[in-house]
Amino acid sequence: MAIHGRRHTIASRKPFPASPDRPRSRACDIDLSDEAQWRDDIASLAFPVGGHGAFCAVHRGAFRTLIGAEPSPQDCLGYFRRYETAFREAARAKIARKGISQGTSLHLTSRDVARKLIEDHQIAHGEQS
Repeated sequence: MAIHGRRHTIASRKPFPASPDRPRSRACDIDLSDEAQWRDDIASLAFPVGGHGAFCAVHRGAFRTLIGAEPSPQDCLGYFRRYETAFREAARAKIARKGISQGTSLHLTSRDVARKLIEDHQIAHGEQS
């Protein structure tokens, strides 16, 4: 991950493989399917943010905090799939909160994701006193 000022971007050495059924961003020629993939080169799960034209990365360390154990890439993908809506909402919320420009990749911390998981739990179950 390359850091430019206070914004983080994913400097991809290998974009996701091209496929005739997957949409591609013309601006950066990367695969923007909804599919999340593990990226060994940055030890992160990366997924495209719909309507934003860029990727969001979640580092293995964030998953370690969320899961409570040292996760394998498969553990991270499984956790993402289980709570995918919360991850995608957390990305959209961070984009809005930080004013991240269209096409600029970002990363989520465990706090970003936990905030959404807690909000979703409270909405589903009401706040407990």
